[in-house]
Amino acid sequence: MTDSPAMSRWRVAGLVFVFLWFAIGGVAHFVATEAEMRIVPPYVPWPRAAVLVSGVFELLGAAGLLWRPTRRAAGIGLFLLTLAVTPAHFYMLQRPELFASVPYWALVVRLPVQVALLALIAWSTSVWPGSKKTVSR
Repeated sequence: MTDSPAMSRWRVAGLVFVFLWFAIGGVAHFVATEAEMRIVPPYVPWPRAAVLVSGVFELLGAAGLLWRPTRRAAGIGLFLLTLAVTPAHFYMLQRPELFASVPYWALVVRLPVQVALLALIAWSTSVWPGSKKTVSR
């Protein structure tokens, strides 16, 4: 299955978005480690290590999107990483008083955004079931 030129442009746009999301997010894990640690649920041991390791994986995944032979594997990794950090969104929603600087509506919106991000990762990196074509750029 090959993409039409228009669809290919949309996939490239999706890849650019996913790349920027994880590149910027990965850097944030190192620039704002303390802030990132605040959203780690208390049942996760070693929150600093969890933040730093997930930041490394975000950056590796973003880098993997840039090279076509590693794009699908990077997509799988970023998809799984996104699933792995989802409990942080539930924790923030369950304990909004700990995140008073974040409007409650933003805490609620994080979950559907997470689902949309998962779909975009899967589609733009050809992880989506049945998709065989990856963007050649």
